[in-house]
Amino acid sequence: MLGWALTFFIIALIAAIFGFGGIASAAAGIAKILFFIFVVLFAIALIAGLLGRGKSRV
Repeated sequence: MLGWALTFFIIALIAAIFGFGGIASAAAGIAKILFFIFVVLFAIALIAGLLGRGKSRV
């Protein structure tokens, strides 16, 4: 998912360079949404991993 966010960010940069403001803002918005979804999923996975690790010690 972070790769998709980076891809849309690069598309936004290229569109901004060539003067396509609408496309640039749309791609930047998509990149921002995907990045925040990635951060939330990463935090959930990290917390789940830390909680799961403590219970399975043998």
